[in-house]
Amino acid sequence: MPTDLRAPAPFELESPDQPTYKPKGLARLTVDIPSSYNPEIRAERHPRPRWRTPEFIAYYVVFAFALPLMVWIPYTLSSPSHPNYAYYEMRLSPGWLFGRRVDNSDSQYRSFRGGLPPLLGLASLFLGLQHLYTLAARRARPVSDPTTVYLVPFLVAFSTIMLFALHGTSALKVFLILSANYAIAKATGASRAGPLLTWVFNALVLYGNERSSGYKFASLHPALSSMDAWEGIYPRWYISFNITMLRLVSFSMDYYWACNREGLPDLSDKQRPRVNHDLQTYSYMNYIAYAIYPPLYIAGPIMTFNDFMWQLRRPTSISWRSLLGYLARFFVCILTLEFILHFMYVVAIKDRKAWVGFSAAELCMVGFWNLIIVWLKVRTSLPFGHGPPENMVRCMANNYSALGFWRAWHRSYNLWIIRYIYVPLGGTRNRLFTSVLVFSFVALWHDLSFRLLAWGWLVSLFILPEVTARSLLPAKKFGDRPWYRHVGAMGAVLNILMMMTANLVGFVIGTDGIRYMVNQVTGSWEGIRFLVVASACLFVGVQIMFEYREEEERQGISRRC
Repeated sequence: MPTDLRAPAPFELESPDQPTYKPKGLARLTVDIPSSYNPEIRAERHPRPRWRTPEFIAYYVVFAFALPLMVWIPYTLSSPSHPNYAYYEMRLSPGWLFGRRVDNSDSQYRSFRGGLPPLLGLASLFLGLQHLYTLAARRARPVSDPTTVYLVPFLVAFSTIMLFALHGTSALKVFLILSANYAIAKATGASRAGPLLTWVFNALVLYGNERSSGYKFASLHPALSSMDAWEGIYPRWYISFNITMLRLVSFSMDYYWACNREGLPDLSDKQRPRVNHDLQTYSYMNYIAYAIYPPLYIAGPIMTFNDFMWQLRRPTSISWRSLLGYLARFFVCILTLEFILHFMYVVAIKDRKAWVGFSAAELCMVGFWNLIIVWLKVRTSLPFGHGPPENMVRCMANNYSALGFWRAWHRSYNLWIIRYIYVPLGGTRNRLFTSVLVFSFVALWHDLSFRLLAWGWLVSLFILPEVTARSLLPAKKFGDRPWYRHVGAMGAVLNILMMMTANLVGFVIGTDGIRYMVNQVTGSWEGIRFLVVASACLFVGVQIMFEYREEEERQGISRRC
């Protein structure tokens, strides 16, 4: 999303290589991302830690009461003895934890959960075959050659077989779309018509996929109807094609810029996506290897074509310790999701709209835990293959800034948006215009629905108060004043309420549900009292978030989110 208020020009290098640094203490709780360490920030003057001050001890007392209550409320709503249980009971499935049923009603997670064993098998097969191919290929190459470009034929072959296994004869449709996009990019080259035709073509493909549910061969000609019989393991290829579309645009735009500008001889992790290759690198084989790269094909994360090829030409090594850390994090996320879905049936309650009679606190907790589940779903990704950008930097509940939230949430998609939409449209020079366009695109890319379009417009609107406040009360001018931290926390509470409202509209309960929730919260004294108490608790949480980021900056870590 368009959150970089100091966005560089399309080909400006963001920063030189930074020395590596491992976070210590509390700062280790947040995912480490490359290039987040800046020794200049560490050398700046920082306030003394507040963790053991009387003010923060009072905050810990609030946490001790508020956090258990936030867990207890949805747990009681999920009890079979609750009056509303009968309204959503049919959405529950047999579970495996402590004799409880599981809320397996979310279609995305249900597909992932059911397909996890074959997914792990496919990952193991891919890594095993790639290792054998690498051993054979290295024997025929000079020892001094550090590149892994020799993997391209293997990636193309494996991806092709995988595509036919997943989608059956529909794999031909995917290859046809990929080839058409490649032909447009190559035919237009450095012409300004290239980006326009690329965007129009991919927009029409997404619209056609949505309206025709992936097309049928029989609709082209009755004689082709037999080709619809072989559907593969995952016949709904058009669902995951939204991710593939991002790669098609990335290749075409990177090729267009390469045709208009020479590449640069650098390579930090931030620079790879921006640095062009020689034109021979933008070949059909490399394009196919990138567009349907197996580890990232179905669910991402997103990486640019330039980054993908640089990691083949100048590969970076991943230590076993880091790999095991990623695996541990993956399984912890899965287990956390399983525990939540076994003890809190908030997804089923949301889907069945079984919230009639809920208090304001109960409604808000249903919404909050639904957002946590969305975050955990995006958080789960298998750690193998090329190194795409870290996708989820902070916990959803550790955000107070609308701008920072979109830097940390689905970060790889955020970086793609900035590079291919936000900066080319003008970036911060036309902030409001580009923000509306970007969030409208994001909404329609997810789903052609008014609910998500309303989400995009709300997000664009809710960014304005923070931008205005930052310009009126800049931290450089007022940051050392005693009142500044507390005024900032009050503004952050408003930010959190607005961000939760927008995301509840877009991804949880929609416009009808949010109207009902707002009416319950503001339509009675009980609801207003809850809003005041909840805002006070959020104020305490924001103060902890402020101090946590100060702790990171004392170590020279600047994640800008």
